[in-house]
Amino acid sequence: MAVTLKAAKREDLTKSATKQIRTNGDVPSVVYGKEEDSKAIFVNSTELVKTVRDEGRNAIISLDIEGEKPVDVMLHEYQTEPLKDEVIHADFYIVNMKQEMDVTVSLNLDGEPVGVKDGGVLQQPMYELQVRAKPADIPEVISVDVNKLEIGDTITVADLPKADLYEINEDEDTTVATVVPPDTVEDLEGEESDEGAEPELVGAEEDEGKSE
Repeated sequence: MAVTLKAAKREDLTKSATKQIRTNGDVPSVVYGKEEDSKAIFVNSTELVKTVRDEGRNAIISLDIEGEKPVDVMLHEYQTEPLKDEVIHADFYIVNMKQEMDVTVSLNLDGEPVGVKDGGVLQQPMYELQVRAKPADIPEVISVDVNKLEIGDTITVADLPKADLYEINEDEDTTVATVVPPDTVEDLEGEESDEGAEPELVGAEEDEGKSE
């Protein structure tokens, strides 16, 4: 069941009016869809943050715009003010509950690998996955058990749990977790530091000699 978030229309789109909306503790926003005209609205900042925190980034929200019939939406993107860490703008996308859509879902590694207990290091190259599903079937997170991973073992996209309600749109050979020996990590760090070093100028000494 979708969580409800109240909204109101923005009639005055001037900068001063937008600033006043933020001063009042609200977030200037836009709601739009494939077959819908975009509408300028605003929502309460506290309620928006609470909804995303409690329901997740891909939650279905029943946007209750004052004077209109509620519509099912997802938070498409939002902007924050870094210094104050406040949401200053949000985009809501109207969804068709019967139609599949592509979204990004967090990938979580559960457990402590055997290889880590033996001195290895767990690496996670991917933290998010592209998933296709109907809005109501989008998972909040996809988890994979890594307890049995030994040093040298790897989990790829093909090894992730299969589900009937969604499809993972990633290359099956892509690594999502691996346990590597400690010396491998040190080698990689060494390579990174070498890459960051300033390159030697070939022929610099010759040029200096000629200038003298």
